Amino acid sequence: MKPWVIALAALSVLLSGCASYTVKSNVTAFHEWPAAAPEKTYVFERTKEQNDSLEYRNYENLVRGELARLGFKEASTSQAPWLKAMLDYRISVRDVREIYPVAVGPSWPGPYWGPYWRGRYYRGYYPYYDPFWYGPPIIEQREANYQVFTRQLHVLLSQAANGKRLYEVTVVSEGGNGNLAAIMPYMVRSAFSDFPGKSGVPHVVELKMEEPAGNDAAAPVAQGAPAASAAAQQ
Repeated sequence: MKPWVIALAALSVLLSGCASYTVKSNVTAFHEWPAAAPEKTYVFERTKEQNDSLEYRNYENLVRGELARLGFKEASTSQAPWLKAMLDYRISVRDVREIYPVAVGPSWPGPYWGPYWRGRYYRGYYPYYDPFWYGPPIIEQREANYQVFTRQLHVLLSQAANGKRLYEVTVVSEGGNGNLAAIMPYMVRSAFSDFPGKSGVPHVVELKMEEPAGNDAAAPVAQGAPAASAAAQQ
């Protein structure tokens, strides 16, 4: 086997092993946070449906962890809290169809791993690379179909005594992962990443995914071509 073939294969394995994926979230927070906050205690306020939901309890624990990181303490039953915390979430999906051009055929000078790869360059040594050796490429139209999931999280902190809203944040994230439980930890972290931050100023938070969450990139399925040939960025 040619040394350059071995080197190319090794490089492909190295690049695939180093690939990392992120969850990108659009975060917008509005707040009237006091300069000097009193004792930072809070309780969760839940709807009846949330109180009966095991999924909700899991996401509530994520918010509880972020509040603890910021120095908040959950009030005991005998203690009057300063804040009440509420959260809501949802997920939706839409189908995406893309038409894009692809260069195919023996004229394509790039690394096309098909029968034409076993042509003149493969069978013998050629002293230089000529991109015009086979003439102009053949352009075909390909179709890719995939799904994009929109995940949303809304967290509200308000004064327990009078209901005045102090911090309200909305997190919107899109990607190919429809498992909300796998993405929610990153969305909750994004919600409090710059607490309280600048009121009304949207910003983007990108967090590297950890196993077993895996890839959040949308996965196109191209008609007439392998799925891996059409890449979608998160």
